[in-house]
Amino acid sequence: MSPQHRAPHAMAPRGRRRLLRRALAAAGSLLLGACDRLSNSESFVGVLKSAEGLSRSVQKAVAGRRSMAQEFTPADVQKSFRSNGTRLPAGADYRALLQGGFADWKLEVGGLVEAPASYTLAELRALPSRTQITRHDCVEGWSCIGQWKGVQLGRVLEQVKPKAGARFVVFHCADAMDEGDPDSLYYESIDLDDAYHPQTLLAYELNGAPVPVGNGAPLRARIERQLGYKHAKYLMRIELVASLEGIRGGRGGYWEDTGYEWYAGI
Repeated sequence: MSPQHRAPHAMAPRGRRRLLRRALAAAGSLLLGACDRLSNSESFVGVLKSAEGLSRSVQKAVAGRRSMAQEFTPADVQKSFRSNGTRLPAGADYRALLQGGFADWKLEVGGLVEAPASYTLAELRALPSRTQITRHDCVEGWSCIGQWKGVQLGRVLEQVKPKAGARFVVFHCADAMDEGDPDSLYYESIDLDDAYHPQTLLAYELNGAPVPVGNGAPLRARIERQLGYKHAKYLMRIELVASLEGIRGGRGGYWEDTGYEWYAGI
């Protein structure tokens, strides 16, 4: 039964998630116009930090950390999946990998793990895969539905065996947000709850074809229950850590270091 056919107090979790998603997207759209100014305001950043815990608590109460994001049908897939942010990393190393068809690319997985490993695209494709049709929700207010195929991050973690102290997964990417500045390489992070979620993928296909460069080739993260900036593109390395404090700005991601919330659950 659809949410509109239920009493307000009995609204399905999916309906509540939809309302929360729309509210977050609307709030994000309003903030974007002033984000540069606000990100330099200590008081505003303090408000965001205090709201982050509330966001996580609300998300847990509404849906739970193991709940599934909505999945759609092939008829819902949009033929052209919008590219946002970096569309082609400028670094020479990435350009060389692209020119070689990513034959020499490897994903390094290390940090607080018992068995560090590296994976070629062929090795990732040889692992059991998952295909899912989901909606990408951007903080700017737009959405797009696509079909993703990849290996569940949890399967990779099972192989590298996280140590007892590991609490977060950090994604290190190839795209520099400020051209020529290696300290501006995009990065993101999630906790182990999201890392082991069945819909969290290391995706190598979009809509039945290899992930296009504009969408994060050769590999990108799909964190389906969080907003788009958490879905790191151009993955190069995954690191398991006990704390985010010693990494770059200490907030767990490129945009988080400027004031965005670390937990962007929808």
